[in-house]
Amino acid sequence: MSTAPRPALRVSVIGLSGVGKSTCASMIEEFARQRGLAHTRVKLAKPLYDLQAEVYRTAGAELPDGAQDQILMEALAGALRRIRPASLADDFTRRLAGTDADLVINDDLRDPHVDAPILRAQGFRVLRIVCDEDLRQKRLAERGDPTRAESSTRELDLIEPDAVLDNGAGLDAYRTAVHQVLGSWL
Repeated sequence: MSTAPRPALRVSVIGLSGVGKSTCASMIEEFARQRGLAHTRVKLAKPLYDLQAEVYRTAGAELPDGAQDQILMEALAGALRRIRPASLADDFTRRLAGTDADLVINDDLRDPHVDAPILRAQGFRVLRIVCDEDLRQKRLAERGDPTRAESSTRELDLIEPDAVLDNGAGLDAYRTAVHQVLGSWL
C-alpha cells in the first residue's frame, strides 16, 4: 500500500447509459484545468474494453472507437466476477495507485456489492447523474453502440450518492451544477 497522500478529490460518476456520465467527466476535467489541478480519468472497466477489442479482433469484426458492445461487456464482466469477484476492482486499485493526480475521475462504476465499497475505501465520492427517460433514450439512439444492455445497472440505486444532478436543462446549466458540486467538495 502506498504511503503517498491521497489526491485532493476522487469522484465516481454513476448513472444509466445515456444520462451524460462521460460528459460530466469531461466537465470535471475542465473544472480541474481551470483550477490548475492535475487530473486523470481511471476506468474501472478498462479490462473489459481491452477484452472487447480482442474479441472483435479475433472475430474479424470492426468496432468504432469508443463504441460499447454492452451485451459482450456484461458477459465479460460476469465471467471475471465469477472467477474472482474483486478482479475488476483490484485491477482498478492497482492502476489508481500509479497516479498522483489532484483530482481522479471514474465514470463507469456499476457494481454496488464489491466495486462500490472498494472505491469508497479509496476515498471516492459518488456523483449520480439522472435525466428524463425520453431524453436518455434519444441520446442512446444517437450513439454508435452495436448492442445495449441494462442488466449491469439494475442495482445502481444501491450505490448511495453524495450528490445527484439532473442533466436535462442544457449543457450550460449542467456545467454550472457540476462545477458547484465539485467546488463544495474541495
